[in-house]
Amino acid sequence: MDYKTLLKTGLLASTLMASLPSFAETTLGISLQLPLKHHLGQNLVDFKQEVEEKSNGDIKIKIYPSAQLFKDSEVHQAVSSGAIEMGVMSLSQLAGTIPAVDVFYVPFMFPSQDKVEAATRPDSPVRMLLDEAIQKTGTRPLWWQAYGGVALLSKNKPIKQPEDMEGMKVRVFGKTLGEFVKAVGGAPTSMAGSEQFLAYQRGTVDAGMTGVSAVGPRKLYQVMDYLTLTNHADIEFLTVINEKVWESLTPANQKVLSDAARKVELQLRNKIKEIESDAIADAEKNMTVIHLDNNDIAAWRQATTSVKESFLENSGPLGLKVIQAAENL
Repeated sequence: MDYKTLLKTGLLASTLMASLPSFAETTLGISLQLPLKHHLGQNLVDFKQEVEEKSNGDIKIKIYPSAQLFKDSEVHQAVSSGAIEMGVMSLSQLAGTIPAVDVFYVPFMFPSQDKVEAATRPDSPVRMLLDEAIQKTGTRPLWWQAYGGVALLSKNKPIKQPEDMEGMKVRVFGKTLGEFVKAVGGAPTSMAGSEQFLAYQRGTVDAGMTGVSAVGPRKLYQVMDYLTLTNHADIEFLTVINEKVWESLTPANQKVLSDAARKVELQLRNKIKEIESDAIADAEKNMTVIHLDNNDIAAWRQATTSVKESFLENSGPLGLKVIQAAENL
């Protein structure tokens, strides 16, 4: 083959390459309510790095932290409608359509980290029942994110006994947590996590429920004086993806996402005890932290026994199945 033939062949090849369709990378946006420095934010950063590396750059992850796009209460609708591909939300935000998800807020249903871990494993009957119900809403759970136990915040008055909450307006983030407050004589006010700081600062509420790990990143220590470690409920977040977006991905890319999700889920679950211990230590620098003894816990258990009954009435057959699965762990 002479030089002219080679040149023509090269030009033809270049022309053909130029005429081929280009395959754009897939970009998946994720809405997050918390700052990136929070452990859920770092969990997403780990996920992003894992996905982009394992997909050889075919998938790009774009994180939108600190409720830039959507509040916690708006995330599920945003993802299910396709307004954004993925989102992080508290499990309780699904309680309006799937009341059984509030099983983690039934007082003292999961009194130890070991029981929480058993309930949240992907093969746990509790989680399998809930994941199946969630997927029917147009969103697919990719992974669950450990957030930690629920604690109580108060401003002018410490909370140690159930009667200490009587007459207080209390920030909650779920119906069942609201029932907990009512059971001890308080008045629940539901609001997103990102709205807490201003509500406490302005005195809109007297007390609040939150995860210990949120106190530092949300700077709640600046507007509240006391942190009571009741650990009466477990907070779970999850990252969901729009089901149609998921189905549009190649099997190879679906596997990349699934593998990365499982990896970062385990990493976070294994670190949550340390994260909470560090958060409590940090809180003690700026607030009075109240630790409850066994007698205190017994008093709270006794005062809130009605919450389980109201949960079962509200959550129907699925709620009963989930409670039975939890009790059998």
